Amino acid sequence: MVNIAPWLSVNNATQALGFYKAAFAATELERHDDADGCAVVAQLSIGGADFWVQDEGASNPESVEGRWVRMILTVDDPDSVFANALAAGANEVYPIYEEHGWRLGRIVDPYGHHWEIGRRLTT
Repeated sequence: MVNIAPWLSVNNATQALGFYKAAFAATELERHDDADGCAVVAQLSIGGADFWVQDEGASNPESVEGRWVRMILTVDDPDSVFANALAAGANEVYPIYEEHGWRLGRIVDPYGHHWEIGRRLTT
């Protein structure tokens, strides 16, 4: 089996985990905390789609200005998930719209990662 999972570097992994749980109903699959109980790295799942979140201090990423990560989260009800993400603290980049056979919108999470939230339209 082959699987590719995004690995997001954030400035506060503990807060990020709370955001992804509130915004997308993510479940925590694995978590490693530091001595103070703060998340250092965790594996999350959104409806079976897994991804990782790691605190910047632990991962020491090379910071490149103007670059960001964009995920495409495909769900049955993009309007509801989009609204949940906004309520959890995301900012709207593009509202939900329909184009090219998709209903989707884009948010940016509090950590700078962009999420396209949508579903394919049936024809």
